[in-house]
Amino acid sequence: MSTRISVFPLPGALLFPRMHLPLHIFEPRYRAMVTDSLARDRRIGMIQPRDTNEPPTLFDVGCIGRIADVEAHDDGRFDIILEGLARFTVLRELDVATPFRQIEAELEPVGTSEILSLAERASLERESRRFADMQGYAVDWEAVSRLDDEALVNGIAQIAPFDVASKQALLEADGLSDRAELIMQLMQFYGRHDGDDSATLQ
Repeated sequence: MSTRISVFPLPGALLFPRMHLPLHIFEPRYRAMVTDSLARDRRIGMIQPRDTNEPPTLFDVGCIGRIADVEAHDDGRFDIILEGLARFTVLRELDVATPFRQIEAELEPVGTSEILSLAERASLERESRRFADMQGYAVDWEAVSRLDDEALVNGIAQIAPFDVASKQALLEADGLSDRAELIMQLMQFYGRHDGDDSATLQ
């Protein structure tokens, strides 16, 4: 089933079904988008730009979210929290008069929460600790251990300091096991190229 979606192109920002993404909205066109969304169905599509053109070309896959929480500031800015609903595939961009972009997209059906095998979970936690130590991140590992598999994998995908192409590959991964495996490969890759700004995984 295709649907019309207002989109927010933002490099490095991933949203997954059942996950949350906090956003600070300050640009006039995206303030207009939030205002429009709140007046209609509270839905916004997060998608990454492929390039730095203006307007940028968009990747084919994003994730639609619902504004679950909003704080409106006196100067027109918003702080919102998007709750992920479903991944989508762009069918075409619509010719619209709004300052923000809109697309026609096909929504993916959302399945039940997936789980990892015990070995997969252990490997991911071990690799995450190694990567965090290498990057100098302070992590509450006790809190991490209490996360369910989906929250752990998708949470890492959302916050990890990978490039846009790597982030997109994580979003498009078919299942939780595949995404966890890709995260570990990326951590190993970025760990080997720590401090090398030219390191990207295309």
